[in-house]
Amino acid sequence: MGETAVPEFSLALFEPLLGQVFRIGDGPQAVDARLVEANNLREAQGMGRLSRQFSLLWLGPHEANLAQGIYRVSHPSLPPLELFLVCLGPVAEGMRYEAVFT
Repeated sequence: MGETAVPEFSLALFEPLLGQVFRIGDGPQAVDARLVEANNLREAQGMGRLSRQFSLLWLGPHEANLAQGIYRVSHPSLPPLELFLVCLGPVAEGMRYEAVFT
């Protein structure tokens, strides 16, 4: 059996998925959240390579208040990803969750 290749994390990987729904978590506590922002933070040179830093922001239901931590994030066009998410709190439309890539 072959292993699923993990895509290289980049802003370009996620930009086409803006507005689409991702599944965050597993089991009964899993929530569906819409990817609402993909932001370029800056470029940094380190370890002999250029790193493009970016953040992703999802909007989930108000009643879902996931604690800060590592969650499985799934989308039909990507293999499941293990991402560190931070709950930024509620806005009128729902609860916000952010992942930052450095």
